[in-house]
Amino acid sequence: ILSIWGWGSLGIVLFLITFGPFVIFYLTFYILCFVGGGLVVTLLFGKTNSEKYLEQCEHSFLPPTSTGVPKCLEEMKREARTIKIDRRLTGANIIDEPLQQVIQFSLRDYVQYWYYTLSDDESFLLEIRQTLQNALIQFATRSKEIDWQPYFTTRIVDDFGTHLRVFRKAQQKITEKDDQAKGTAEDLVDTFFEVEVEMEKEVCRDLVCTSPKDEEGFLRDLCEVLLYLLLPPGDFQNKIMRYFVREILARGILLPLINQLSDPDYINQYVIWMIRDSNCNYEAFMNIIKLSDNIGELEAVRDKAAEELQYLRSLDTAGDDINTIKNQINSLLFVKKVCDSRIQRLQSGKEINTVKLAANFGKLCTVPLDSILVDNVALQFFMDYMQQTGGQAHLFFWMTVEGYRVTAQQQLEVLLSRQRDGKHQTNQTKGLLRAAAVGIYEQYLSEKASPRVTVDDYLVAKLADTLNHEDPTPEIFDDIQRKVYELMLRDERFYPSFRQNALYVRMLAELDMLKDPSFRGSDDGDGESFNGSPTGSINLSLDDLSNVSSDDSVQLHAYISDTGVCNDHGKTYALYAITVHRRNLNSEEMWKTYRRYSDFHDFHMRITEQFESLSSILKLPGKKTFNNMDRDFLEKRKKDLNAYLQLLLAPEMMKASPALAHYVYDFLENKAYSKGKGDFARKMDTFVNPLRNSMRNVSNAVKSLPDSLAEGMTKMSDNMGKMSERLGQDIKQSFFKVPPLIPKTDSDPEHRRVAAQLDDNVDDNIPLRVMLLLMDEVFDLKERNQWLRRNIKNLLQQLIRATYGDTINRKIVDHVDWMTSPEQVADSVKRFRDAFWPNGILAETVPCRDKSIRMRTRVAGKTKLLAIMPDELKHIIGAETTRKGILRVFEMFQHNQLNRRMVYVFLEGFLETLFPQYKFRDLFNKLHSRSKQMQKYKQKLQTTQAPSLQKR
Repeated sequence: ILSIWGWGSLGIVLFLITFGPFVIFYLTFYILCFVGGGLVVTLLFGKTNSEKYLEQCEHSFLPPTSTGVPKCLEEMKREARTIKIDRRLTGANIIDEPLQQVIQFSLRDYVQYWYYTLSDDESFLLEIRQTLQNALIQFATRSKEIDWQPYFTTRIVDDFGTHLRVFRKAQQKITEKDDQAKGTAEDLVDTFFEVEVEMEKEVCRDLVCTSPKDEEGFLRDLCEVLLYLLLPPGDFQNKIMRYFVREILARGILLPLINQLSDPDYINQYVIWMIRDSNCNYEAFMNIIKLSDNIGELEAVRDKAAEELQYLRSLDTAGDDINTIKNQINSLLFVKKVCDSRIQRLQSGKEINTVKLAANFGKLCTVPLDSILVDNVALQFFMDYMQQTGGQAHLFFWMTVEGYRVTAQQQLEVLLSRQRDGKHQTNQTKGLLRAAAVGIYEQYLSEKASPRVTVDDYLVAKLADTLNHEDPTPEIFDDIQRKVYELMLRDERFYPSFRQNALYVRMLAELDMLKDPSFRGSDDGDGESFNGSPTGSINLSLDDLSNVSSDDSVQLHAYISDTGVCNDHGKTYALYAITVHRRNLNSEEMWKTYRRYSDFHDFHMRITEQFESLSSILKLPGKKTFNNMDRDFLEKRKKDLNAYLQLLLAPEMMKASPALAHYVYDFLENKAYSKGKGDFARKMDTFVNPLRNSMRNVSNAVKSLPDSLAEGMTKMSDNMGKMSERLGQDIKQSFFKVPPLIPKTDSDPEHRRVAAQLDDNVDDNIPLRVMLLLMDEVFDLKERNQWLRRNIKNLLQQLIRATYGDTINRKIVDHVDWMTSPEQVADSVKRFRDAFWPNGILAETVPCRDKSIRMRTRVAGKTKLLAIMPDELKHIIGAETTRKGILRVFEMFQHNQLNRRMVYVFLEGFLETLFPQYKFRDLFNKLHSRSKQMQKYKQKLQTTQAPSLQKR
């Protein structure tokens, strides 16, 4: 054992002496490196063998590689072939050029900006361009084959009229609700689509118009259908290409276009731009302010007036300019005060109808009975009142006799002219007139008449004796007609009571003779007025002016102090500065107003028409128009007009015609002169007044009689001088019938589309039908009595025929052809291109305009629309009805969802016209079938039909 340990120790000592003391550490390191290297070699060898094995296993279970993949790779490596694109689209170069630019800009801004980050290959973009061009070519080909006249003359009018009818009925439903609180815009939209379902019965567009998600889905589906119809089968089967084109059309073109067209602010700006040539007048502006029920509009106008006031007060002016600035400050103060008063009334919930307020106020203008009987609008209200009191027989008798007199005069004149030409029809004409006269007697005056006109028996007996022994004359009924007129005028049941009735107040409103008592100058406390006049007499009623003028202590003096020459829109005219002094016991007032010679001429025509005795006393000097603007001519004109004013303001003249005062005050007020009827309007009196001067007027007056007489009179007016047996029979038969008080209808037309009534118009004249439909819906004429509605139809018919004759249809056809001509289509494409890509650059998103600016735009749009309404229209249907109709149309365009509905209706009608052989109506019904309102309507129908089925 010692030898083993000894030898071992010796060996260790010798090892350490030989290799050193660190040999142990080196030995350990070498062993570890050997072991680690062996492990690494083993892992690498195993990994390589494993990959080879897995690869062999994978290939053993897969089918052999297709030969198409290598071939496709080989084709892609080859040089790309150039694709030639034919730039012809429609066959008209003036259209193709802007269309190609639209396609190029669309691809650049909606595809290329992201596609080039994925690939540099141009073939994909070229294929998309070719696909779009193929669709446009098919679209252009289809458009050339379609007759667009029915679409533009009937379909669009029907769609717009139906949309307006739905809106009107929705407003009525909101008004009829029991809730005292005013319905919100959301309530109106919901009610609108409820009414749409009731009218359309098969479709409702509420989801598309109120849900952005559903709207995008609808546009995608619609674009895919259009691509199916327009693209070749090979291109349509390419899903990637089809989806790209669909998204470009739906999201890049159609949706932004629809968003713009349905924006109320855009529509308001477009309306202002369309009628940019017409000037806003202060009266229309103040009417809009006083009638506005939108607090936002009133606050926007008030804030702008305050801003302008601050600016004017900061100006440092002197001399003549200071008077102008004072007038402007007074006007702005008045506007601000009216806005504050209106806002306070709306916020307090004390809004009162102007007609009711005026009825309780007690101070109204007086309209004579003879004026009522010769005015279409006034006669309608008097007729309604007479029917309520049972005196309609007296009024109908008076109207029938008036019609008979004019008819007899016309026919006797024709008879005399034919006798001079050697034609003899004396017995036939006199027989017809006798039959008409006997018919009037039997219907209104005989003992069998029911109701019978009550007049003196001796007058009736005298008339009967005349009819039996003498030939009838135009004046045969004059004595009895005069008695009936006096009866209606004096009897407390008729005209005197009518002046105390609410219908009289409504008549004044329609005649624009009713002022809002809440804005009278005496109630404002201050003297500010909109026109800057220190008296505020713009708000005085006609009675107030008459009372002021009749006061002997008030003296009025006016003279022309200066003349000048002005230029407006390239037209040169003379301007006269009139200095007005008004004195009374306590004060003296002075102001200046400016008038043109045309204002003097219109004022002179107005007062001489109203006061016939003045026509022989007052003579307006000079001619209406002149070209010589030299100083001598103006001085002479100034001298002549001063003499005219002195004669007009003479105390004797005022005492002789007390009612003249308010015309003079209105003319001399410091405001823009509101002209009366112009030359064209005075010529239009032949059409407007129903009972004077012509056979056409008679046909209007007797519209309260049955249709047979109306049709006969209309035919006579078309061919005056030709007496026919059929006309005579119509007149004879009609006088034996009692005028219907309530028109008979088979079904309620309010629950049908507007076009459903086209067959009711016997006239085949397209513009007449279009005008009647629009008049019915815009001004809600169905609520008026049947007499006025037929009267309006006949007036429009006469106006169209007198203006254009039988060429009106050709003019419409020519206009439609012009609208669809290559030049106009090219212009529309260019406007679309310039709107979306001004100067070739994609238009930036239009920033949302400030609310106050949008509200002021609304006020400006309403003012413009109200200002362009012609006086002739007010004379036909009434001023209040005209205002309500115009404001209803404007209000309809202030709801984005409703505007979208109208755009989609137009789009659907366009596609149904473009593809008549395809069932687009059924397609749209399916696309809108998920409508919630439609489902509610179907459930309602099922619940209402279930009881009837159970009874069976």
